[in-house]
Amino acid sequence: MTLPQQAVFSVSQVAVHLRELLESNPFLSDLWIVGEVSNLRASSSGHSYFTLKDSVASLNCVLFRGHGGAGMLENGKSVRAHGRMSFYEPRGSTDFMVDRVLPEGEGALAQELERLKARLGQEGLFEESRKRPLPQFPEVIGVVTSPTGAAWQDIQNVVRRRYPLARLLLSPTQVQGLDAAPQIADALDRLDVDGSCDVIIVARGGGSLEDLWPFNEEIVARAIFRNHIPVVSGVGHETDFTIADYVADRRAPTPSAAAELVVPDGSILRQTVQAWTERAWRGALRSVEASRGDVANLERRLAAGLPDLDHLKRQVDDLAESLGSNFQGRLRLARLEVDGLEGRLRTLDPAATLRRGFAMVQRGDTGQVVSAVSQVSDGESLTVTVADGAFPATVGEQTMAPPATTPTALPAEPATEGKTAPPSPTAAPPGTNRRGRRRPPEPPAMERLI
Repeated sequence: MTLPQQAVFSVSQVAVHLRELLESNPFLSDLWIVGEVSNLRASSSGHSYFTLKDSVASLNCVLFRGHGGAGMLENGKSVRAHGRMSFYEPRGSTDFMVDRVLPEGEGALAQELERLKARLGQEGLFEESRKRPLPQFPEVIGVVTSPTGAAWQDIQNVVRRRYPLARLLLSPTQVQGLDAAPQIADALDRLDVDGSCDVIIVARGGGSLEDLWPFNEEIVARAIFRNHIPVVSGVGHETDFTIADYVADRRAPTPSAAAELVVPDGSILRQTVQAWTERAWRGALRSVEASRGDVANLERRLAAGLPDLDHLKRQVDDLAESLGSNFQGRLRLARLEVDGLEGRLRTLDPAATLRRGFAMVQRGDTGQVVSAVSQVSDGESLTVTVADGAFPATVGEQTMAPPATTPTALPAEPATEGKTAPPSPTAAPPGTNRRGRRRPPEPPAMERLI
């Protein structure tokens, strides 16, 4: 009897086939398994190896470093683990590759939440003193949420209705599922690095405690804490509280409430601006009225302090008249003085003396004026100057006789209109005129012609 020939496979081929079968099965690729932790071992690289068991069976489990929930692993503790089934060829073992660990049941989740909340609170992540005020008039609002969720639509509607001047900047992320917490932290970090936002909203709609659990993760809490921009948490409904609510600078009960919290109400702003405008207008009117009163008071004070122009004009006219009279009197006196000086100068004029009949005698050789008989000798040539010219003369014995002692009366000059005749020798004492002033002496060498 001949046996049918069958194919022969190596161990490696079978192991690979088993791994492919396990990993390609949709049911085995997305599993939540409840069990008790045992045989927990942490490697130096940070990976955790343990067993999940119940009263009947057990599964080998691996939790690599970086996945959430390693802190919840404890021998004898019941947990809920998520992951996929795989076959590890070198050891020939079927392993449950865990990517997330949660406490088992609602009560366990709540206990884990309180434990994390207490630890972060002791580190100071919830301190009110470190929380920053929100900007009053934000220009750019960052939003961390799912681009397909209702929260994003609600935030857009509220901002567009209340304060359309603001611009929304979406940093998209998953808000539910196993990878949600790291993505939420990355979305917050992206907005922080960008630096253009004035405030950030972290939001998602309501759900169960498991649905909201990414916002209870430590990685999200620390991302909010280290952000340099004020963060508003709007996660879930009115009664839902997460770790993100406690770390954020402000907490809003819903995503819509978060949007209302970060932007002012445009209608209230318009009313406020209108009220300020009216107050400013009334203040300006009061100021103008007060200024008008001040100006009127100044006008009255200026009018009272102005001098009497009519009185000053009369004073000016009186001064002008007085100055004119004084000037005319001084001018007449000056004219009289000039006339007097003119008469004196006319009296002192040698030509006038000659015209009155006197003559000037000079020696012919030297031109010396002869003022005495003793200055000439008989036969000496002389020059005699009269009013209309000069002529020569010769000294004779008869000419040199001394003059008579009795004064000879000078011929009277004809009277000139407007002028006073020269005084006679008997009218005043010798050497004086009628005013009592001393008359200047006659020019030398003058004698009456014969």
